[in-house]
Amino acid sequence: MADTDPDELERRIARTRAELAQTVDAIADRVSPRRVAERTVTDVKSRAGHFVASVGDALGVAPRSVAHHDDPERAWEEERPDLGPVLIGVGAVLVVGAAIVLWRRGRRQRA
Repeated sequence: MADTDPDELERRIARTRAELAQTVDAIADRVSPRRVAERTVTDVKSRAGHFVASVGDALGVAPRSVAHHDDPERAWEEERPDLGPVLIGVGAVLVVGAAIVLWRRGRRQRA
């Protein structure tokens, strides 16, 4: 008859309510626009860091960390990388991508 003991039932209800409140708080925290934005910014920063590192590796350049008090011009002390070909390549990819998008839109509108 322990299941029908009113004090035990009240304790179980209180424990279940507390667990449910924690679960609801965790869900609300996870889906809040502020948290989603924070996670997105963190993810974008991480991906950008990986991209910059891979571009640096492709160019054979090893960047060093720059402290806030350092002169930004001294970030590449050994030799400034030649970014011209990389920027031209990125621009060409963007132009080709835009042309493809415009071409598809034109075909879709005619259909």
